[in-house]
Amino acid sequence: MAAFALAHLSDPHLPPLPAARLADLVGKRALGYLNWTRNRHKYQRRDVLDALVSDIHGQAPDHIAVTGDFVNLALEAEFEPARTWLEAVGSPDRVSIVPGNHDAYVRATRRRFSETFASYLDGDDASDRGTFPVLRRRGPLALIGVSSAVPTPPLMATGWLGRDQLEALDRLLGRIATERLFRVLLIHHPLRSASRAKRLTDSGELRALLKQHGVELILHGHDHIHSTMWIDGPGGTIPAIGVPSASALAHGRYPAAAYNLFSIERDGDAWRCLQTVRGIDGELRIRQLSQTRLI
Repeated sequence: MAAFALAHLSDPHLPPLPAARLADLVGKRALGYLNWTRNRHKYQRRDVLDALVSDIHGQAPDHIAVTGDFVNLALEAEFEPARTWLEAVGSPDRVSIVPGNHDAYVRATRRRFSETFASYLDGDDASDRGTFPVLRRRGPLALIGVSSAVPTPPLMATGWLGRDQLEALDRLLGRIATERLFRVLLIHHPLRSASRAKRLTDSGELRALLKQHGVELILHGHDHIHSTMWIDGPGGTIPAIGVPSASALAHGRYPAAAYNLFSIERDGDAWRCLQTVRGIDGELRIRQLSQTRLI
């Protein structure tokens, strides 16, 4: 059997930001808008995002995962362009997604993500629709999406799963434990963060659950950097992989846009997983940055 290819990108923060009404720019959105107009518009670029997606299509992966932050301020006018962009990335059967904190930036539009991207969030079971966690079986993979996206106060970008979602994830992982599947957990926030303002507040509970049940791979975004963490599992450690913003030019400590391509195949009673990182240079050309055997 040929290896299954899974591409992972995150944090497109789809540019440009549409015109905003003054009435929309209150509270947290006001600070976000100021940050965009002063800084972020300089390095969140649509041509960068388009070049990255074009390269992904050239690699012809079997499936694509996007781990959140499709929009910036969760303005009503941002969601339909984000939907149009995602449709160009791939159809709902070929693309799996989870929301990020910017997709639930304020309470007024916190449900717009699930409404706009409903077909990309459909799980295998009808009972999964509209709720997290979401289970999607694709080839040898079990893609398990959870939502850490919640509205937060100004200057905070924390995430939270909550008891109901954690309990549902516990049941889901128990239910598929006997199936021979390569389990991939999709989440926006990393499971460990040095920043109190950007952390997953119930990461301890999630890590305890993963130590009991295990998965083979965790994919996340949020930090806008290349990262590999190792999380305790029942029989060893689990690689947790982060990736830079998919629309970013290099700036400060943040690298330019990149994506991960995972080659996954069965090897007897075990799995093999090879990670290839492809990223953009100053000429908007994509090149291979590294290749790592994870499992």
